[in-house]
Amino acid sequence: MSSTRLRRRLVIAGLLAAALVIAGVVLREVVSTVFFAVTVAYVLYPVRRWVVERGLSERVASALVAAGAFALVLVVFTPLAFVLYRRRRVLFDLLGRVPDVIEVPIGGLVYTIDTVAVLSSLREALAGVAFGIAAAAPVIALQLFLFAILLYALMLRPEAAGRTLLGVVPPEYHDVVRALDRRIRETLFGIYVLQAATAAGTFVVAFLVFFLLGYGAPFTLAVFAAVLQFVPVVGPSVLVAALASVDFLAGNVTRAVLVVALGMTLVGFAPDAVIRPRLAKWAAHLPMSLYFIGFTGGVLTVGPIGFIAGPLAVAVLVEVVSLLADEGPTGTQSRL
Repeated sequence: MSSTRLRRRLVIAGLLAAALVIAGVVLREVVSTVFFAVTVAYVLYPVRRWVVERGLSERVASALVAAGAFALVLVVFTPLAFVLYRRRRVLFDLLGRVPDVIEVPIGGLVYTIDTVAVLSSLREALAGVAFGIAAAAPVIALQLFLFAILLYALMLRPEAAGRTLLGVVPPEYHDVVRALDRRIRETLFGIYVLQAATAAGTFVVAFLVFFLLGYGAPFTLAVFAAVLQFVPVVGPSVLVAALASVDFLAGNVTRAVLVVALGMTLVGFAPDAVIRPRLAKWAAHLPMSLYFIGFTGGVLTVGPIGFIAGPLAVAVLVEVVSLLADEGPTGTQSRL
């Protein structure tokens, strides 16, 4: 390759990097949505290719796959909003039945708890949450619309980004780009498989626990627990803590203690401790320790989207280290 052509390619690569930085700054409010759409497109590309091979046009196949992914996102998050709406009256009725004063006998002594201030704070918090959700509804709807449009565009021209990247990378490094592409695709598939499997396991365990403890709507509570599994770090523990608090304020101390002991252990901890480690190495092609470092670090650094970005960053790092090791001490490439 001539020096002029190489210099031109490097200039274009620099312009691309600068454009990405500027776009990231200008569009920072929707970066998470764009990142989520790109990762979903990565995972769904084989599905789109399979649909095209069945005889449908690329445009129709892209629309079908994008619509299916959008519907799946709605299926995951809509039940939580629907259950909250249907059960709101039950929640407020339950709070209304909590006595103003609760007496708790401990060690021969009786402790009196004034619940008026607690209930007042809880009602204010619930009102604040309701107001926040109502205020954020237009933004959420706009982001969902953006997700659908972007996913369709990525499905319609899935090879465009790859051609652009390979166009600015020298040919002798194309094998590196393809290796990273393969690692990213496998890791994203593993992350989504892990999350779905953990949520399914949480639903089963939560239904059994809440049914055995005598709650009136174990299926609804299990749906809550499964959906909350998609909320990193806290997860179903929030639901368990809320149930324990309501039981305690209502005077049902025994069930409050049991739901904390069983719920935190079996619902909040067991699915993560049992399912994730068993599937992490198989699905995400990462050792358990590295997967959890990426999961935890990503969430603490970039927020909820970090449960995808964190393990993905670790996987890319592992692949680069592997590529470097394959070069050998003499600099010969063993992957070509």
